[in-house]
Amino acid sequence: MLVHLQAMAIETIHIDAFLSLAQQYPVFDVRSPAEFEHAHIPQAFSLPLFTNEERTIVGTHYKQINKQQAIKTALPFFAQKMVPMIETVENILKTNNNIQSTVLVHCWRGGMRSAGVAWLLNLYGFQVYTLQGGYKAYRQWVLHQFEKKYVLRVIGGYTGSGKTKILQQLAKQQYPVIDLEGLARHKGSAFGGLDTPAQPTQEMFENNLATQLYQLQTKAVKHNATIWLEDESQRIGNINIPLSFFEQMRHAPVYFFNIPFEARLDEIMLTYGSAPKEKIVNAILRIKKRLGGLATKNAINFLLEDNIKDCFAILLQYYDKAYTKGLYNRAHVEQMVTKLDAPSTNASNNTYLLTTLLKTKQDG
Repeated sequence: MLVHLQAMAIETIHIDAFLSLAQQYPVFDVRSPAEFEHAHIPQAFSLPLFTNEERTIVGTHYKQINKQQAIKTALPFFAQKMVPMIETVENILKTNNNIQSTVLVHCWRGGMRSAGVAWLLNLYGFQVYTLQGGYKAYRQWVLHQFEKKYVLRVIGGYTGSGKTKILQQLAKQQYPVIDLEGLARHKGSAFGGLDTPAQPTQEMFENNLATQLYQLQTKAVKHNATIWLEDESQRIGNINIPLSFFEQMRHAPVYFFNIPFEARLDEIMLTYGSAPKEKIVNAILRIKKRLGGLATKNAINFLLEDNIKDCFAILLQYYDKAYTKGLYNRAHVEQMVTKLDAPSTNASNNTYLLTTLLKTKQDG
């Protein structure tokens, strides 16, 4: 059972204080389901004051009539949700073993929606904090994170080198890591969307990236460590890495794993060889202009003949050329790129190769 103490007055706080408290207490987003689905603060819970349809009706009355009529229209919608909203908050607090009855609430601009829900929850006995400026202020905070300066290190290597697996190994060893492809839910090449769920919206990707940068920057400063990422083009599927942050990646030192073509082809076969042919054909057609007519035709023919390895070999040759161009299209490339020759895509061995090199540099 939750302990409902005498709640203090509702307090509206700045984004920094809000996010600090969000590490301890649940965040409730009272915007409509469609707004929440498009993008939200990571780990927030949806507690909509209005359905999508109700929001449209109230908004229309606000714009076409006046504020007072909009409030009159909104109150019946709110009234029927009061008890369910309280019970939803109680259940979430119980699930999270939070007996302090403290909650954070926000809407789009810190206006009437969050004020109304905050009033209800505070009346019931919750301690409520609302976000000054609402989700709009949060988005300004997100964009500001990409303007900050970070100490970055980049894992490089041709397609099929197992770069993501190396990042995962580094994370297990407590290195600060951001998996951009994981956040984008796409593996970055024509192969990238074959076995992944739908990508998030651009806005949600940015929210998640900003959150990880914020958390890892604190860890990096505390441990005098850097943040490790995988070498990417700016576009990952339908997602764009924010330009200011991408430019920092392009100026960061790269540790390039030079792995034989056949080993990487085997890795690609292992990862994508069982993907449906229709999806592979569509992936090939998406890069038809860059791949060239003959290569496209040959790749599809190999695929239809069940010669998947030769099909993937054509694609891999294309990506090797494209990656080489991108790798060397950066300033002071000779000083920025360190090559590590590796015989296979074994992530454990390659991570050991990297960490041994880092220790040697540190000791030297």
